[in-house]
Amino acid sequence: MTKRTIVSTCIALAGVVAPRVGFAQGETYAITGGTVHTLAGPTIEGGTIIVQDGLITAVGNGIAVPAQARVIDATGLHVYPGIFNAFSQLGLQEINAVAVTNDVMELGEFNPHLYAATAVHPASERIPVTRANGVTHVVAAPSARAGGIGGQASLIGLDGWTVEEMLIERSVGMVLSWPSLQTRSFNFQTFSATNRPFSEVQERYDEAVGRIRDWLSAARQYRQAEESGAASRDLKLEALALVVSGELPLLVLADAARDIRNAVEFAEAEGVRMVLVSGRDAWKEKALLAEKSVPVLLRATQNVPPQEDDPYHLAYSSATQLYEAGVQFAMTGWRSSGPNPPSRTLAYEAANAVKFGLPEEEALRAITRYPAEILGLGDRLGTIEEGKIGNLVVTDGNPLQIRTQVMHVFVNGHPASLDNKHRALYERYRAR
Repeated sequence: MTKRTIVSTCIALAGVVAPRVGFAQGETYAITGGTVHTLAGPTIEGGTIIVQDGLITAVGNGIAVPAQARVIDATGLHVYPGIFNAFSQLGLQEINAVAVTNDVMELGEFNPHLYAATAVHPASERIPVTRANGVTHVVAAPSARAGGIGGQASLIGLDGWTVEEMLIERSVGMVLSWPSLQTRSFNFQTFSATNRPFSEVQERYDEAVGRIRDWLSAARQYRQAEESGAASRDLKLEALALVVSGELPLLVLADAARDIRNAVEFAEAEGVRMVLVSGRDAWKEKALLAEKSVPVLLRATQNVPPQEDDPYHLAYSSATQLYEAGVQFAMTGWRSSGPNPPSRTLAYEAANAVKFGLPEEEALRAITRYPAEILGLGDRLGTIEEGKIGNLVVTDGNPLQIRTQVMHVFVNGHPASLDNKHRALYERYRAR
């Protein structure tokens, strides 16, 4: 037996025998005395929440606490649904500058059969740092080449020894990077810009869109053959068949207004469900997005103005413009270029939008309830209601405020540790 095999075996056995800290299967918890912000109805003062077997079983005033329950006294504190980042690369990306620690993209242009969950690293240092700031679950999404499909995005809870323990939903959507009609490109190796004729760009764009259309057409034919029992199994077409049947949405990455219009038109023509991701210019196409009922997983607010002559507040006010136009949206903190930050700052992305007109309650819903609804998970996550997964955060104030401290976090119905590398380094150097 090789040394690597011995080490791998020891790690695997450790994962089997080591109990999760503070968690026992079937244990009951009661969070009592706090101000409960359900985000589904009125705020409950001095409320009680009962969590059993991972699910919320009771919420309200005057609820009897089961004798066997472990009680968390939240008097003077606030309880919110766990923060939800609906598009991230948490668990797939560790150190941006070290390639071997990043597993965000596979070889090939079309990989619809691949799941992001298979690449998630449960021992990532970023996960406990993120969890300590009230984020309880995220969508880990693969990257895709322009005009290609990167794979399927997975929903994970931010606690667990293994991916299987963390997994909430193996697939919440198919990630497609929409081809862009850009005549100007920048070469980071030579630090020079290149301008190409529009006719050349248009030709390449048409070819890229044609390839996507051909894949969807092949998936429809595969589904028909499958139903008649005449199909030889094809994992890629089998996965894409879930998109053409409407079972999975296309998570379409697009930023420029023209690209957004083209993607919406394409999705309508193909009869597939589309969720716009990033959407730098979504505010320009808000009327179209509202009319076609296309939801948006909006990019980071903490960003520079996208165009040279754009007003400085554009990134901050985009959410407000979508809200006022009646577009369903959630906030993600995603950036379409450069390394993406950990999801831990998501609440502050939403807070920036509040200062530019977005109602505070809407900002909270945009990082809890709305992402769950957009991804078809509203019956399981996003609010504090009976029957929902027990993903909760207990704070000493509004989570949108940077001074607010997270006191307790529940993931999948059990208390999760708040220890993390940031806190450990803070304590270490504070004691010098």
